[in-house]
Amino acid sequence: MIGTVLAGFTLGLSLILPIGAQNSFVLRQGLRREHVFFVCLLCALSDGVLMLAGVFGLAAVLAGLPWLSQGMRAFGVVFLTWYGFKSFRRALQDGETLMPGQGEGQGLAKTLLVCAAMTWLNPHVYLDTVLLIGSIGQQYPGHQAEFVAGTMAASWVFFFGLGYGAAFLRPILSKPAAWRILEGLIGICMWTIAGTLAAEFF
Repeated sequence: MIGTVLAGFTLGLSLILPIGAQNSFVLRQGLRREHVFFVCLLCALSDGVLMLAGVFGLAAVLAGLPWLSQGMRAFGVVFLTWYGFKSFRRALQDGETLMPGQGEGQGLAKTLLVCAAMTWLNPHVYLDTVLLIGSIGQQYPGHQAEFVAGTMAASWVFFFGLGYGAAFLRPILSKPAAWRILEGLIGICMWTIAGTLAAEFF
């Protein structure tokens, strides 16, 4: 049983580590110390729901609904392009408003709405959590629960570690120029993912 949990944990961590829209958003919230707990909680719970659904049957359902993935991809392109534009715009603003913990904050409801969109409108999330983890989970007949427990644990460890661990980067990002660079990198990340999604239509 321990081996199955560790296998799930290792797979989950390897899939979630690469920088993406969701991770970039969690990092930014952690640096600004804005609604960190609720953002991390939403990300971990969302991934958990998708992983459970994938391991226990949703992967097969999505495979038979190609129109659904196409629609989600289109929404993802639009949303990530818009959010990337906002990051670039912040990078060009007065540095004082960009520094962690400064400037006008965003309400909890709006923050969670954006976070949910980062998660649920990104087709890559479904490929990783539902299809990939779901299909690999089928290789552990009778032990799917242990496997998905490991993948979910990896998600919780990663998101809360990233959200609260971002505080250690605050001294590095205390200068406006460094914060501009971060916002620019986040914008590049968002537009790269949006471009990748858009390319899948052709």
